[in-house]
Amino acid sequence: MARWMLVMLLLVCIVEARHHGIQIFNVNDYGAIADGSTDNFGAFLKAWSDACNWNGKAIFKIPRGTYMLKPILFSGPCKDWTIFQLKGVLKAPINNPTSESTWINFRYINNLILNGDGILDGQGASVWGHNGHPVLITMGFAFISNSHVHQLSSINSQNVHIAVFSCENMTFTNITLTAPGDSPNTDGIKMAMSQGININDVHIGTGDDCIAILSGTKNVNISKVYCGPGHGISVGSLGKHDDEVDVQDIHVKNCTFNGTSNGLRIKTWASPLNHTLKASNFVYEDIIIIDVEHPINIDQEYCPSGNCGNEVSSKVEISNVHYKNIEGSCKGDVAVNFKCSESNPCQNITGVNVNLWSSLGSIGTLTNYCSHVNGAFYGKQLPPSCI
Repeated sequence: MARWMLVMLLLVCIVEARHHGIQIFNVNDYGAIADGSTDNFGAFLKAWSDACNWNGKAIFKIPRGTYMLKPILFSGPCKDWTIFQLKGVLKAPINNPTSESTWINFRYINNLILNGDGILDGQGASVWGHNGHPVLITMGFAFISNSHVHQLSSINSQNVHIAVFSCENMTFTNITLTAPGDSPNTDGIKMAMSQGININDVHIGTGDDCIAILSGTKNVNISKVYCGPGHGISVGSLGKHDDEVDVQDIHVKNCTFNGTSNGLRIKTWASPLNHTLKASNFVYEDIIIIDVEHPINIDQEYCPSGNCGNEVSSKVEISNVHYKNIEGSCKGDVAVNFKCSESNPCQNITGVNVNLWSSLGSIGTLTNYCSHVNGAFYGKQLPPSCI
């Protein structure tokens, strides 16, 4: 009797182990067709539902092939780790048949992994500059935690490649985000109201900011990013709306900017906020600059339209910003440009070994510009520091 019960117990354990093991949910098994034209919304959504509700680790698999997919929401919470494995190519619709602003949207998921060396093709060239065509953010993450995105490529995004909102502890590694330098609003990674974001070993070439850090973002580590073309790594713009909150603890290290309009940029509006906003504790170190128009730039009079009227002095307080070992060539006239707020001057802005020279060689002359900024620069300073 005891032996029979032991056998039954072992069988139950085996069944439970299988039930809680890794299960693959292949979209082709749900009717997905990889012909590049058939919309696969239904098959993808059903496969995701089964994967997300699997009582164990699940792999949502998109195999080799080219799949058309209209805007879709992959929502949680899921029961365990969920792996979104893209091996093929996903193509966005040219004419968005929905009111959605994001093509591939992930929400309310803990423990999500995206990988698979596949490609997200936004087909942006078909909508850039065409009025009346709603454009799509390629991939959006909202309320995601403890997750990892790696070994993916996004090409020709219609709008932003990756948007991150209200996420925590997310890591992006070994991804490539590309669009032509003249493509509109194709930011690489744009984040807001998020913390614990890590970006490492990423290649970004776009028509807008390679990385944009917006309101409420803190504890961000960015390293080994190659940016170009694009508008650099930007904090902001900040200070236009009263519901914005502080940005703090940003660390950018071992990055290269090649042919970008900006390198390390902080931009705030000169707007009459009802409260003071803080941007503080930024470290930029070991940065390579190659033919960048504005390598280091704090602009507290940001006004891209050039028609902002009689704005007041910016209420964004910028403090504790440190530049260390910044070197390379500038194709503009001003290497370091600190245009800070008159009513809230930049505080404790420091630099060690900032060595920038003109792309024009001996016939080029670079200067630095400082306005309403307090701090100190040490070590080698070329051009000479204006602080």
